[in-house]
Amino acid sequence: MTTWVGRTAVEIAAAVREKRVTPREVVAEHLARIERLNGRVGAFRTVRAAAALAEADELATRDLGELPLAGVPLAVKDNLPVRGESNRNGSAATPDTPADHDHVTVARLRAAGALVVGLTNVPELCIFGTTEGVHGTARNPWDLSRTAGGSSGGSAAAVAAGMVPIALGNDGMGSLRIPAANCGLVTLKPGHGVVPAGIGHGDWFGMSENGPLATTVEDARLMFSLLADTEALRPSEPVTRKIAVSVRSPLAGVSVGRPYTTAAREAAGLLAGAGHQVRPADPPYPLWLSTTSLAHWTAGTAVDAEDLDPRRLARRTRMHAAVGRRFVAGVRKGERREQLRKRLEPFFEEYDVLLTPALARRGPAAAAWHERGWLRNLMANTNYSPLTPPWNLTGWPAMSVPFGTLPSGAPCAVQLVGRPGSESALLDVAGQLEELRPWRRTAPLDQVVAGS
Repeated sequence: MTTWVGRTAVEIAAAVREKRVTPREVVAEHLARIERLNGRVGAFRTVRAAAALAEADELATRDLGELPLAGVPLAVKDNLPVRGESNRNGSAATPDTPADHDHVTVARLRAAGALVVGLTNVPELCIFGTTEGVHGTARNPWDLSRTAGGSSGGSAAAVAAGMVPIALGNDGMGSLRIPAANCGLVTLKPGHGVVPAGIGHGDWFGMSENGPLATTVEDARLMFSLLADTEALRPSEPVTRKIAVSVRSPLAGVSVGRPYTTAAREAAGLLAGAGHQVRPADPPYPLWLSTTSLAHWTAGTAVDAEDLDPRRLARRTRMHAAVGRRFVAGVRKGERREQLRKRLEPFFEEYDVLLTPALARRGPAAAAWHERGWLRNLMANTNYSPLTPPWNLTGWPAMSVPFGTLPSGAPCAVQLVGRPGSESALLDVAGQLEELRPWRRTAPLDQVVAGS
């Protein structure tokens, strides 16, 4: 019997279009896996089992020939509206009211044939790089003792555990790249304005972007093309690019662990062997980047929390918002972000792609971080993920790509960054890394659960 769990979105859609399998069969198999594994992984806040099966039956009555995601199960991060479902954003303070519409990104993926099987867990108001709270804890399927990351942690865990082949998330300070790096997935944070945002109250001042989580570059490319309503074309001939490799942390006082620096250097070596012009070079990160990152991170939360009952928010959330309120007016001006762009633009005039470690160290334990103090959360997040925030501040595209493994056996990853409009170039380089150092698509979670 053919199984569709663990297959890519491209493979599933081709089989559905060719009538080798029905949308219902694909969805039912993935729903069974969710029922079996989600209690251990904590990927989903809510599962749309009956609705997804009904939508699969309706899809089967349509002409599937032109649908690039025909019958593909999709998970959606629980800060984006899905028609008929509540949008809780990881909080007890948000209303449990069904949405009357799909977010435009959800609508685009559904129009392409995708079937939403559920909404995934996030930390409260999507603030932190660990995913836990009143609606559940998202664990890394490669190591259930560790967080899946955040804030798109539930979406990443769902894909890495084979519960869905693709998921939709977003990234305001690393919220796609952090969980993708933890869970061994491919993701792309698009540049500003490339994919519709509409996340929270103002997209964290334009820093938050919606993007794909997938197991292969091909799936990520397809999903990005649909989200952006464009075609991310592959070059007809190999393109030689100028690539800078940097293992320096952008944030002063934060170091990067050896497994991650080793991964970046090894990836650089493979790309050099493939014909690219690769050399060590550090971007001119300013010393004020740490304080600017903190100001924008907390101010975004302050705006998102304005209409919520503070008594129903976790202590760390209340403190984050309180700190951020003093920064909102200054952050709205955008002066520091413009200064950062001007400072880094000459670097990206010299180089096409920046290659860095994706994280500084492995993800923290899967624990009740929402019950711990704000400063402890702040330090844990900053120390393990200092490399993602600069590219939200600039609004430039950035990817996380699996590359090698950590001593624990969990995935390691590298980050690719480019100038505005370079999403296709980043996908091309990621595709070369995938060919040069293939990675395992999903975690060996069946053995973990069977042995528990």
